[in-house]
Amino acid sequence: MKKKKQITLMADRTYQLIPIDTIVVLNSRNRNRQKFAENIRSIEEVGLRKPIVVNGRGFSRNGKYELVCGEGRFLAHQELGRDEIAAEVIDCDRKTALLYSLVENIARVPPGTMWFAQEMKRMHDGGFNFSEIGRIVGKSDSYVGDYVRLVEQGEGRLITGVEQGLFPMSFAMQVAKSDNTTIQNVLMDAFDGGVVSSSSVARVRRLLQLRFRHGKSNKSRGQRSEGYSLADLKREIAKSTKDKEDFVRETQQKENRLLQLLMNLSSLMEDSELIILMQTHGLATPPALEGKYGVELPVPSSPGT
Repeated sequence: MKKKKQITLMADRTYQLIPIDTIVVLNSRNRNRQKFAENIRSIEEVGLRKPIVVNGRGFSRNGKYELVCGEGRFLAHQELGRDEIAAEVIDCDRKTALLYSLVENIARVPPGTMWFAQEMKRMHDGGFNFSEIGRIVGKSDSYVGDYVRLVEQGEGRLITGVEQGLFPMSFAMQVAKSDNTTIQNVLMDAFDGGVVSSSSVARVRRLLQLRFRHGKSNKSRGQRSEGYSLADLKREIAKSTKDKEDFVRETQQKENRLLQLLMNLSSLMEDSELIILMQTHGLATPPALEGKYGVELPVPSSPGT
């Protein structure tokens, strides 16, 4: 029987002020500069509300603590020129420390973002297999494996498409393995096979176009190149507006075709001979339609009524 992991009571935890220059960061990650600036301001004005966590197992050997959780708070103290920082000191092996660090990040990061996917890759790089990561994040090991491979290939747009429900992971992996000349065929096959629904095919096509034109990764606003000009912005807005207008036009055309089809069916259902023929072949019940379109298909009466 597996031994249950125990939560360490507050009374049994070790807290102390630690010199900043005795802390080393083993798994640093990039962070949002704006949010980091807000953290610095908060710590400067309010103080540190939550101590960082460090691993003290190697301190007696090299005089250094390894940072486990709280890199942002640690860096903020460095920026503010602080000499010490409040920390909880734990004693564990390096893999366990990495697990603590990554689980804290995973818990804070919204699923469906490239950041979330990158945290899973960091766990894998740190020695965790796909099955272990899957248990932590609530995904299957095969799903995690595909996720990590997409991160390794920089497929931020495909990851976004999967998490938004536009298409399944199997489609994302197929696109990632295909060259640009065959992706349109992949999309058509997915649509024909019901993998991509008719309601999302336009959005999927748009996502694949962005991937082809601007690269695999999602670039957040503000990450423009230095050569990005007002003219570029105008062109981008015009292109986005045209795409939306095309989408609305396509939707209206489909709606008009559907209404015309319903009106034609309604007229046909008034033909008594056709109704008898349909009833003979067991086709008397009109199909049930989702939504309201202002056209009701009459229910054929039984022969002789």
